[in-house]
Amino acid sequence: MDEFDVVIVGGGPAGGHCARRLAKAGCRVLLVERHKNFAINSFSSAGVPLEALQQYELPDRVVGAYWREFVVVTSTQKGVWAGPEPRGAVLDFGQLREFLATETRSQGGTVWMGWRYVSHQETATGAIVTLKQGTETRLVQTQVVVDATGPSRAVMATHHPTPPDYLTGVGIEYLIEVDSTTYQRYANALTFLMGYKWMPKGYTWVFPMAPNQLKVGAGIIHGDHTVIATTEPLKTYIQRVITDYLQVTDYTLIEVHGSTLKYSSGLQDIYYQGRTIAIGDAVSTVNFLGGEGIRHGMHSAEIASEFIQRYLTGAIATFAPYQTEMHRVFRQQWNLCERLCRQVYLREYDEMVDKVVTYLKPLSREDVVDILFFYRFEKISKGLPQYLLRKLRSFKTRLIARWRQRSSPANAISPSGPS
Repeated sequence: MDEFDVVIVGGGPAGGHCARRLAKAGCRVLLVERHKNFAINSFSSAGVPLEALQQYELPDRVVGAYWREFVVVTSTQKGVWAGPEPRGAVLDFGQLREFLATETRSQGGTVWMGWRYVSHQETATGAIVTLKQGTETRLVQTQVVVDATGPSRAVMATHHPTPPDYLTGVGIEYLIEVDSTTYQRYANALTFLMGYKWMPKGYTWVFPMAPNQLKVGAGIIHGDHTVIATTEPLKTYIQRVITDYLQVTDYTLIEVHGSTLKYSSGLQDIYYQGRTIAIGDAVSTVNFLGGEGIRHGMHSAEIASEFIQRYLTGAIATFAPYQTEMHRVFRQQWNLCERLCRQVYLREYDEMVDKVVTYLKPLSREDVVDILFFYRFEKISKGLPQYLLRKLRSFKTRLIARWRQRSSPANAISPSGPS
């Protein structure tokens, strides 16, 4: 029987980064990925700020495109925040996972492709993990099992006798090829389209990828809306973006992919059980307000890897401190983002997003990145004085125009009165 210090189930960004870090620290690591290669299931919108590339030491080869503009389109407003230099990247999800697996191997770790997790059983000295590939079954011995299976929570599922209250959503994305002229119009921007026209109870997006390729997607939050009773199929909204916003009729559909997100309201997931620890979307690191998950999943992997090393050396007896640290890092911001998510997507959607875009227009690109990627919502108020000033000027203009209209000779009343 093969023996490892850590078996990580799931080769996504969180699992791959956790394996990479533990292998570099000298741990005997096995990374298990159910697909036979990373070209399968290689989808993710994957828009990140430049800080992510630096923090996680990601090379250019995992980047599909760089962006320097941030665009938000609503039913009545359009905000554009641009700069001369790139401010972020759209990652190639398949290349990212391949890179992390390659890094794991280069640091002495082991990667098994095409193996599916079946179960695990804890013993007095560790845990026995059962894996399967076709008709073949393998047992491996380990000290720690990591659930990096995403929203399915495949490893932790048996420890959820009463599942927590999940906020769920679903997204579909097209990868399309367009002519070079069309591509250049959107090659430098992350574009989000919000409002009833573009996607009730969610948003649609356009991200650049490889030359002449665009990601066009739609995501929706499940839940009762205060106004909207029904919505159309997601593909209807994607087609609307292609036709009405991109104004493209001749394009090639390269692939269609989608996924489901499950976020535990109030972060009530099970973070650990015995020798098992969960990371990434298995503990709701996806931010449901914007749908960003890769960066936060990799952050959870860094936190987990530190506590796993402490556990292996006997410095801690349980993973309770890991849960405490995860709550310290995520809970306050994620609870706020959850409330905003419900407010924005499930209530007075159009009016609210129009106001937000209006508030944001006077701000710099850096301010907007801070708000939307680093959740520094207090910066929204920086745009409020300019918004109120514009309102006051508009009111003054209307008042003067009305006074002039009433004072004009054509509207004057003759002293003798009407004839």
